[in-house]
Amino acid sequence: MNISGLEMPKERRARIANEVCSVARAMDAIGDRWSILLLREAYYGVKRFDDFERYVGLASNILSARLKKLTEAGIMTRVRLPEHAGRYEYVLTDKGRDFFPVYLALKKWGDDWLAEPAGPQVIFNDRENGQEIVYPDFRTAGGKSLRLEDIEVVAGPGAVSFNRHRFGSGSKGAVTKPAANLNSSPARLRKDRPSVEKSSALARPANIRKR
Repeated sequence: MNISGLEMPKERRARIANEVCSVARAMDAIGDRWSILLLREAYYGVKRFDDFERYVGLASNILSARLKKLTEAGIMTRVRLPEHAGRYEYVLTDKGRDFFPVYLALKKWGDDWLAEPAGPQVIFNDRENGQEIVYPDFRTAGGKSLRLEDIEVVAGPGAVSFNRHRFGSGSKGAVTKPAANLNSSPARLRKDRPSVEKSSALARPANIRKR
C-alpha cells in the first residue's frame, strides 16, 4: 500500500494518516473504559482473574475479552501459576508499566475536576518516605509549565506525506492552535477542590502503596 502519494482522495489520505497515528494506535490498544479500569487494578497490584472481576465488577466474558486484548497488545502477559494447573496471573509488562504516568495524568485530571468534594478515593504515596507523589508535569524547553498555547505542531520523522503536507517540517510550516490557558491550576479554577500537595519524585508502579 502506497501511503506516501498525494494523488489519492483526501479522505483516504486522512484515513491512512489516522491508521499510522501513534495516538490512534494507543487508543486501539487501550482506549475503552474497562481496559483503563483493569490497568488501574493492575497498578494497585491485582493479578488474578477473580480479583479483577471482583474489584472492577465486570462480567466474566467481557473481562476475559479485555484481558485477552491487553495481553495481545503486549501490555500484560499471562504467567502460569505453578500451584494451580491451568490458572494464570496477569502481569504488567514493561510496555504496561510505561503507561503508568499516562494513567496518573488521567487520574489527576479526574481528581481535580470530577472527584467527590471530600477528595479522591485513592492517593499514591512514595513507599520509601510515605509522602504523596508528584504528578507528571510537562514543561517547555525553557522550563516553565507547559500550556497549549506553547505548542507548535510539526511533522515528525515518521510522518506520511499527508501529515508532512499538513504540518510542515519546521516553524514556518507548522500549525499552531491556541486554546485555553493550561497554566491555570484546576484547584484555583474550582474552589471546591483541594489542591494536590506535591512532594517526592514519581514512584515506579512496583513502589505504589494504597491508602
